Formats: sequence, structure tokens, C-alpha cells
Amino acid sequence: MSGKLIGVGLGPGDPELMTLKAHRLVSGASVIAYPALENGESFARSIAAGVIPEGAEELTIRIPMTVERGPAQAAYDAGAADIAKHLRAGQDVVVLCEGDPFFYGSFMYLFTRLAADFEAEVVPGVTSVTACAASARRPLTARNDVLSIIPGPLGDAEMRARIEASGAVAIMKVGRHLARIRGLLADMGLAEKAAYVERASLPNERILPLAEAPDPAPYFSMILITKGDDPWLN
Repeated sequence: MSGKLIGVGLGPGDPELMTLKAHRLVSGASVIAYPALENGESFARSIAAGVIPEGAEELTIRIPMTVERGPAQAAYDAGAADIAKHLRAGQDVVVLCEGDPFFYGSFMYLFTRLAADFEAEVVPGVTSVTACAASARRPLTARNDVLSIIPGPLGDAEMRARIEASGAVAIMKVGRHLARIRGLLADMGLAEKAAYVERASLPNERILPLAEAPDPAPYFSMILITKGDDPWLN
């Protein structure tokens, strides 16, 4: 029999935010796979490092950080092929994913390549959005509020339209787009309602007013906007 593909969400960074199920699966794994920067460390592995069993076989999937999608897709092709070899040999493979596997998670690219041929299980994790809200102590939505999650690279016109249609907004993947987004929010009269959070749940976490956010921002950063006045208290 083939092994099972298991995508495990590890949460935003603090190892204590791993679920009990994630902890159990990682600590009992004999084969573990995870993405890593092409010439750097794996954030996912760093979260789970304390529970990875000694002697577990580790498969590192090196992902080039380029605007072009081709190199990354080739890396996922190679990673999926490597995982498939172990699955065909009857070994379960636990794939580590920071945050949640299906919420901007790298695991989804392996899942689409492998799930048609192998049994697959997906273990959800704490998302960066909820972690940032908790760190900033800013409730996101209440009652009939609509929450929009917007990627930072989205163009100004579409971003403006989506913000205008929402009661609360989380803007992810801020990075080098910080200045442009800050200018757009100022033009919309929302800059004072925005909070900036970077590296939520980690020891070097920072929560700042948007006006004080660094430009460019680090990759793990987010802007949270609640347009009403304390709507969760109404």
C-alpha cells in the first residue's frame, strides 16, 4: 500500500501555537518534507524543530524567490516527485507548512500534484491573520461585518474597491508595497484606523501605527483595518 501525504499547518511561528494534532503527527513522523528558501533556512522547520524526531528523514524543497513563476513551479515539481517516491514505498510523508496549509500555504502546490494519486490529509493551523489580530488586540469582525483579505501586490484600483466594500480588511504580503499602500489608505481616510503587525507571535514581533511602519516592510507583515468605531462593542 502507498503511504499517506499529510500536510500539517504549524501556525504563525510560536511553536506553542501548533495544534495537538500537528504536534502528534510531526513528533511521530519518519519522513518529513518542508519548503525552504533557495539559499536559506526553512521557517516551517524552525517552528517544528523541537519536535522533529531524531533520525527522521528530511526532504528539503528549495524554492527560488523570483517574480517569475516558472522556477518555483519546477521546484514544486521536483519536490512532489521526491515525496512520491517515499509514498510509493509505503511511507507516510508529513509536509510542514507555516500558518495553514490551504491559506496561502506552500503545501497546496504539492497537494495539487499528488492528491489524485495518493491518500492525503490536511491538518489546519492558526493563520497569520488571526495571529496578527490577537497580537494587536484588534478584533477583526463582528455581527454582519465583511472581512476582506487582500494581497499587497494587488493594484490600487482593485484594492480601493475591495476596501470600500468591506467592514474590515487584512492586507498581507506588504513588503516592498508598504509605501504605496500607506499612501492609498491615507487618501481613503483610513490610515488612522490601520495597525501594522510584523512577525506575529515571534520574539521579534512588532505592532506599530501604520505611520511608523518600516519601508520596505519584512515579508511576514500585515496591515489590519477596522473601519467602524469599536463595532464589536455595539
